[in-house]
Amino acid sequence: MSLNTSAAPQRAHLKKSLTLLPVVMMGLAYMQPMTLFDTFGIVSGLTDGHVATAYAFALIAILFTAVSYGKLVRRFPSAGSAYTYAQKAISPHVGFMVGWSSLLDYLFMPMINILLAKNYFETLVPGIPSWIFVVMLVGFMTLSNLKGIKTVANFNSIIVVLQVVVMVGITAMVIYGVANGEGAGTLTSSKPFWSENAHVVPMITGATILCFSFLGFDGISSLSEETKDAERTIPRAIFLTALIGGVIFIIASYFLQLYFPDITRFQDPDSSQPEIMLFVAGKALQVGILIFSVVTVLASGMAAHAGVSRLMYVMGRDGVFPERFFGYIHPKWRTPSLNVLLVGAVALMAINFDLVTATALINFGALVAFTFVNLSVIAQFWIREKRNRTLKDHFQFLVLPLLGAMTVGALWINLEESSMVLGLIWATIGILYLAFVTRSFRNPVPQFSEEI
Repeated sequence: MSLNTSAAPQRAHLKKSLTLLPVVMMGLAYMQPMTLFDTFGIVSGLTDGHVATAYAFALIAILFTAVSYGKLVRRFPSAGSAYTYAQKAISPHVGFMVGWSSLLDYLFMPMINILLAKNYFETLVPGIPSWIFVVMLVGFMTLSNLKGIKTVANFNSIIVVLQVVVMVGITAMVIYGVANGEGAGTLTSSKPFWSENAHVVPMITGATILCFSFLGFDGISSLSEETKDAERTIPRAIFLTALIGGVIFIIASYFLQLYFPDITRFQDPDSSQPEIMLFVAGKALQVGILIFSVVTVLASGMAAHAGVSRLMYVMGRDGVFPERFFGYIHPKWRTPSLNVLLVGAVALMAINFDLVTATALINFGALVAFTFVNLSVIAQFWIREKRNRTLKDHFQFLVLPLLGAMTVGALWINLEESSMVLGLIWATIGILYLAFVTRSFRNPVPQFSEEI
């Protein structure tokens, strides 16, 4: 007697629909280039007027890590990103902790974007309760992600193009102002990069904060299972996203630093975008740009929303989170719909949550992911696969990821105390949860296995 297995129910899968350009656009939308104006006042004060150099430091660290992401995407084209890489290359226990820590990075990103949008809204129409606006934005973001990744990618592509156009326009106004005597009064100066007031440690601390601006480059690795020819497309998209975003940040911050050599003109350096737009563009254009900024942070939130829902899907599919909920794929939309709804619910916390605390959580999670991605390259290729016989092997699979880990290490050393404390508390909760799942570490960490 033989069993007919053809009628067995098949697991729903994520739908492959993305190509290189939409993925890069998703990454740039996730990064939200106009975030430069939100962080400029903070980092300018911290670095004594050397935001461009802080961005350059951050870009160097990010590019090394982007190369490591590219190698691992080719080897493990999974939606799990750093979680999957550390799980497969180092150990399931390490992988879980990296995934758990990365949830800080991913889970709070949509909420932070909604928080920024709420701040802009309160500046524009202070008389209307902001919670109404938050609910509307979160609803739109959640519904778009429920319908499918292609919807999000198309929306984000339009917004990224418009962002670049707006940033070029603002930069042109900044250049015009400097040429006519604003700020430094000259367009050619080394001071935005280095001056007599320059100190390396504050610049690296500023680079730690600015890593927040680059988070989209790693987030697109979670789209591997929805990208055609992911082994080629995702590595290229990761590197291009980091490089393009970094160049935009450095050029724009150079001219902006010439216009604002210090932070004395800002009443609130911690929320500098509205004042920058007021000084540079005037009241009428300030309103228009702030309205557009609401749309840009919404696009970034949508991309982040997509990324974290897929990370939780992979952790649910593995069984480290309850599979019935987190591993569920909607049969029609082919999206992790329950995770999408959960992330939307968390984003509603923007009604009352503190932006500084949320950002602190994100920085810890991002640096954990970046560190272990570099270490995973060494563990997988140089140690496990023994690709350590030639000079090229040593350079690709040991030297480059070590440089990546070291540059991220410099960011770790200068991480703000609140980020470290909150991150360690979250990590402790993760260890306790892992002990529960594995029955005090007596059982192995669950992993997903599927024959293709």
